[in-house]
Amino acid sequence: MTILSEITALAQIAGLAETLPQADAEATAAARARQDSLTKPPGALGRLEELAVFMSGWQRTDRPRITRAQALVFAGNHGICAQGVNPFPQEVTAQMVANFEAGGAAINQLCRAAGADLSVVALDLDRPTRDFTTADAMDEAEVLAALRRGAEAVDPEAQVLILGEMGIGNSTVAAALAHAGFGGAAQDWVGRGTGSDAQGVERKAQVVAKGVARHAGQRGLALLQALGGREQAAICGAVLQARALSIPVILDGYICTAAAVPLFDADAALLEHCLVGHRSAEPGHARLLEAMGKDPILSLDMALGEGSGAALALGVLRAALECHNGMATFAEAGVSGG
Repeated sequence: MTILSEITALAQIAGLAETLPQADAEATAAARARQDSLTKPPGALGRLEELAVFMSGWQRTDRPRITRAQALVFAGNHGICAQGVNPFPQEVTAQMVANFEAGGAAINQLCRAAGADLSVVALDLDRPTRDFTTADAMDEAEVLAALRRGAEAVDPEAQVLILGEMGIGNSTVAAALAHAGFGGAAQDWVGRGTGSDAQGVERKAQVVAKGVARHAGQRGLALLQALGGREQAAICGAVLQARALSIPVILDGYICTAAAVPLFDADAALLEHCLVGHRSAEPGHARLLEAMGKDPILSLDMALGEGSGAALALGVLRAALECHNGMATFAEAGVSGG
């Protein structure tokens, strides 16, 4: 059973926020007190202190630990590729899935370095979604099925969940979700993706504008049905299941963050347990992070996807907990000033 097992309509999901776990206030306060007692000036470790306190709240202990980190990469194919928005054929999605499974991609190396167990979930790659400029990308049953696939993939024993994606054409999907969720001009949200030239970027902007205009008025989880892909829906399902299990999530870059826009639009509280691993080089990501009030852990000019930035951020999160748990307090060290 998952949080979505008994959900029969997308409209039901927004109401879940009121019933899902919240960060524990007592554990958060205890973690802050511990940070203030460690042998350093208050706040001297900056974001590392905030990350340790964040993890304390969701693990409900002042000594949070990561003994099991799970990384999930969801893969899907998209009907919007019929509009010529990507320089690569959709066969590349399945080829990259095979590369993940063989251990040859960047995310495999980064997960090994960060100590995360990687699983790849391919979602009906032989059955792309529909072209969102002419129809809904999916029907409600397809969205619900992908949401459930994402939820079912979450390991209940994990203390942190990394999320990533793979799918030729999904940078266009990301731009459409961001544009539909937060407005502005289509050009504000479109970038090079997997290597589009200036003409290709302009083509993507036109396609995004046309698709978003066609589905004007759709909000919340209905955005997934109108504009999304199966991997975006699976990411949302995993986010919801992680929240039900009080597991913090590290979202990857632009595409992964944009995948969560329908949840944010339904109720921003649904993403309170989510960190963003890095700020992508895709130009729309900084704008999206500002709109969602999310401060990324890293900014390394990456734009690969796959969960790569989130895996790197896991190393920072582990370091934050090592300092939080391993440092001596002023009293323990016999240092004056604590």
